Amino acid sequence: MEDPLIDVAVRLTRVTKSFSSRAAVKELSLVVPRGSVYGLLGPNGAGKTTTLRMILNILAPDSGEIEILGRPADATTRDLIGYMPEERGLYPRMVLEDQLLFLAELKGVRRAEAAARLPAWLERLGLSEWRRRRVNELSKGMQQKAQFIAAILHEPAILILDEPTSGLDPVAADLMRGLLLERRRAGSTIVLSSHQMDTVERLCDSISLINRGEKLLEGEVAEVKRQHGKNTVLLAFEGDGAFLAGLPGVVEVRDFGRHVELRLGEGCDPQSLLQQATQRLRVSRFEVVEPSLHAIFLERVGAHGGAAAA
Repeated sequence: MEDPLIDVAVRLTRVTKSFSSRAAVKELSLVVPRGSVYGLLGPNGAGKTTTLRMILNILAPDSGEIEILGRPADATTRDLIGYMPEERGLYPRMVLEDQLLFLAELKGVRRAEAAARLPAWLERLGLSEWRRRRVNELSKGMQQKAQFIAAILHEPAILILDEPTSGLDPVAADLMRGLLLERRRAGSTIVLSSHQMDTVERLCDSISLINRGEKLLEGEVAEVKRQHGKNTVLLAFEGDGAFLAGLPGVVEVRDFGRHVELRLGEGCDPQSLLQQATQRLRVSRFEVVEPSLHAIFLERVGAHGGAAAA
């Protein structure tokens, strides 16, 4: 049962959206707590982007209700939100600085005020020297950073990010994650859609997983992992581990390169598994863990009939 004391930033109540005869979102209900980082997860074609566009009032739901900070979603609530789409949404032949100031003005910020805020953001994201260049002269990573500034410059209460680290090198991706945590500490609510489960696991307080337009699960990350049980063994080793998949009690092997995750069946003894592994491998790490979000994602989407066609 939903806690009535939760301070809600975004609420969806039985929202449905169809295109032609296909339902992209079906009776979807979500609650995003204010001041949290919330992960909206799902495979391609799950309905994530449609859901985000309805929250932004770009699309109208066929049925159901959407509330933003306690108000019905409409053209006025749109200005309370900063949005960074996965696809680049900037004008390619417009000068970067002029464009960012223009977009802030569209969100109701006076140009002088936006101009006072902008230099610090350009400096932090390494774009100061490029401020008088056209957007199409910037690299893909630079354009991604510029897109973030466009989303944040009007200081929105809610920030919606679709694959925010896409196209970024590891240094820039870490910078982006740091900025998001900084915004959370400042009181912003962040809704994050990403296929990068390590980013989701590091940043998000709560998640929902949807597939084929339907919600499969929702809750705090720690609670979601706890509910899926400690039936996973993390094993790092040297040698040929192909035999692990055939050991009694091993239901699934997930290979992550430098280590594997073994999902165990009911009644399987992890210590027996360790004994068999050490007889044939040089084991450097063995740990019984809660399943990763990656593993939960695969398990729940697979049980729901796999991903929808893109």
